Amino acid sequence: MARRYPPRMADPSPAPTVLLAEADIARVVADLAARIAPVIDDETVAAVLLTGGLWFAADLTRALSRVGRNVRFDALWLASYGDDKTSRGKIDVYAPFQRPIAGRKVLILDDVFDTGLSLAEAVRIAREAGASEVLTCVFARKPWPAPRAPEPDFVGWEAPNRFLVGYGLDNAGGLRGLPDICALD
Repeated sequence: MARRYPPRMADPSPAPTVLLAEADIARVVADLAARIAPVIDDETVAAVLLTGGLWFAADLTRALSRVGRNVRFDALWLASYGDDKTSRGKIDVYAPFQRPIAGRKVLILDDVFDTGLSLAEAVRIAREAGASEVLTCVFARKPWPAPRAPEPDFVGWEAPNRFLVGYGLDNAGGLRGLPDICALD
């Protein structure tokens, strides 16, 4: 039986059901680091898509360091959901890269690949900024009825088509800090 978190006071929505426990998340991240390390170098810029990807990016960059890759770090702040449970179909760019990436390999990191809009926009921005190569990595990929472009170069976990929270994934800004990935449906 799936573990559940207790109901939240003053919130009538259902309690989150754990789909991927914290220990399993750590194993997925370590596996990703082992697969990514041979194709990057220490000059690679790991660029997290804020806000949800921050938890994954922190864990992955530490895991990469444990296998001998000490990447540079940057961020793009993009949004397609806002506080909604579905994408608005457009990307808002709140903050661009903080440092020059021209001539560098860029590894874009995101929490979940759903519509693919954020990842496609991040790839476009990195290429326009002069990245020598752009690789993409997502912790989770949700099923989608139509092909999406670009598909991520690295995927950690094939997620079910459910509303996910925890490990950076949120419900209107809440529940990001859960250590597990949970369904909220």
